[in-house]
Order: sequence, then C-alpha cells, then structure tokens
Amino acid sequence: MDFYTFLIQLLNSVQYGLLLFLVASGLTLLLGIMGIINVAHGSFYMIGAYLAWSLAEQLGSLWIAIPAGVLLTVAIAMVLEWLVIRKLYRRDHLYQVLLTYGLILVFEDMRSVIWGDDVHGVNIPGILAGSLPLTDNLSYPVYRLFISGVCLAVALAMYWIIQRTRLGMVVRAGYSNREMVQSLGINIEFIYRVVFAFGVALAALAGMIAAPVSSVFPGMGSQVLIICFVVVVIGGMGSVKGALLASLLIGFADTFGKVLHLEIGGIRLLPELSSMTVYLLMAIVLLWRPEGFFGKRV
Repeated sequence: MDFYTFLIQLLNSVQYGLLLFLVASGLTLLLGIMGIINVAHGSFYMIGAYLAWSLAEQLGSLWIAIPAGVLLTVAIAMVLEWLVIRKLYRRDHLYQVLLTYGLILVFEDMRSVIWGDDVHGVNIPGILAGSLPLTDNLSYPVYRLFISGVCLAVALAMYWIIQRTRLGMVVRAGYSNREMVQSLGINIEFIYRVVFAFGVALAALAGMIAAPVSSVFPGMGSQVLIICFVVVVIGGMGSVKGALLASLLIGFADTFGKVLHLEIGGIRLLPELSSMTVYLLMAIVLLWRPEGFFGKRV
C-alpha cells in the first residue's frame, strides 16, 4: 500500500468513525443518562436519510433540507417522548426493549407507506461535488471531508453544552441523582425530554449528511444500530468522549480490516474475516475494562 492509498484509507477511517460517533453519541446519552435502552435509535438515522432525500427534492436544496429535517425530527421526538418514552423511565429494561422494538416495526411500516421500498440517491450539493487531487490517478471527495468537519463541529458543541452550560450541569446532575435535582425545583421530566430529542436529532442529522454517500434504502437503520451498541459498550455508557474514542477505533478497525492483507500459516485472515475485526476489538476492550473506556465501575 503506497502513501496516498494509505492516506485515503486513513481519511475514510476518520470519516466513518466520526459519522458513527454522531449516531452513537445520542444512544449513549439516552442509555447512560436516562437509563433507556432505545433499540429504535437506528430508525431515526433511517428517518433522517429519507427526510434528506424527500425534502431536498421538494425544497430544491440539501442545505435547506437538513435544518428543516432536524427541526421536524426534534418535534417528532418531543411528542414521542411525551406520549411513550416517559412511561419507561421507571420500568424494567425488558419493557424498554419490547416497546422500542415495537417502534421499529411502526417506523418501518410508516416508511414503506410514505416513501415506498425503493432505493434512492441524494445529490451532493454542487459546491461540495468535487474532489481534491492527490496524484494523477487518485483524489479524495470534498463531501467526505465536509462530513468529517460537521461531525467534529457537533462533537465540540456537545462538549461545550455538557461541560460548560447550565443545561449540561443539570443533565449531569440528573444522571447522578434524579431525586436531588427534582427537590431543587428543576423539571427533570422536561430535561429528559430535551435530552431525548437531542439524541434523536443527532441520529437523524447523521442519516441526512450520510445519505449522499450511502444512498437511502429500507432497513438502513438496523445496520447502524448494532454497531452503535458496540460503540456504547466499548466507550462506556453515558460517556461522550468514550463514544468518540470508540467510534474512531471502530472506524480504523473496520476500514483497514477490509483493505489490509494478513496471512498466518497459509490461512488468510484479512480481508476474509474483516467483518469480525470490530467485535474482536470489543472483546479485547471488555477483557481489559468490562465497563468500557470511560464507564463507571460497578
């Protein structure tokens, strides 16, 4: 592998890892702070992708479709939390899994009715449609760099909100002691509603910006959900910085596992067994730290 090919794969790893972080950070917030196992989280990634496709066609611009789709998703999440999710806070995890799995079925049927079952493509905005030349034969798409930039900006904004604002202070306090926060006169139910909507919006935003490079197709939420749970397990429940580190590690393991060649004793391990690299990484981390990188020890 020459330097420029390695550079391309390195950039692909970072882009995939950061996009994965955008989805998984919302899931780790819901699981770590609110104690909700939301197996329907991947469905919001799918909804975001379909909204990007449909709104971009109707409004004529992906730049307008993305903020409009995020606002629409936040509204849906607020209503959903008020109607359904808030009833799960004091319930056993089995109830949470069953109900949110039911939401997956509902969302899939609604997607089929509203948008159909075809595969769709989303056009990349003209200003980002080009590529940066690396050699005479190799180049790197500008839009993939844009995805990485958006994810980094969101990660910095999340850090600032959680660590430097009053809202972040209340959220962290609610994570540590919900009853104490309520006794101070703070509406913890509204705070939880905001956190749920924020987590859902992150998943939808990831689906929207990923739509031009991954296409829009039925079942795309289920694919990303499993890997997001792996991120949460590796990074530690409730830890945003853990989700970032785990996502980047998974990005490198998955990308380079598919392009590197490794043979031991005449048996080719890579790329033939590349689908196992992510789960092997999870197993190694759990053997070392069962609570994940930044999870709390029990």
